[in-house]
Amino acid sequence: MSQTVVFYHAGCSVCVNAEEQLVEALDPQKYEVEIIHLGEKPEYIQKAEESGVQSVPAFVLEGQAFHINFGASLTDVKGATS
Repeated sequence: MSQTVVFYHAGCSVCVNAEEQLVEALDPQKYEVEIIHLGEKPEYIQKAEESGVQSVPAFVLEGQAFHINFGASLTDVKGATS
């Protein structure tokens, strides 16, 4: 049975690089990766916040948010999508 990892990003080069490395590093037998580009799907920003995401790139696994580097705060992402 695989678990879902939700990866949130905003499309910047830091985010895309983190996405590629995360997807490659995770065992596809154990994890299904759902990738959400918040610039293209701003309706997911609230869900990201509720999951504990404060900046992107970040991923959520088993209800825990993990932040990778620092590409942009969710406040900046909200401003860019308004």
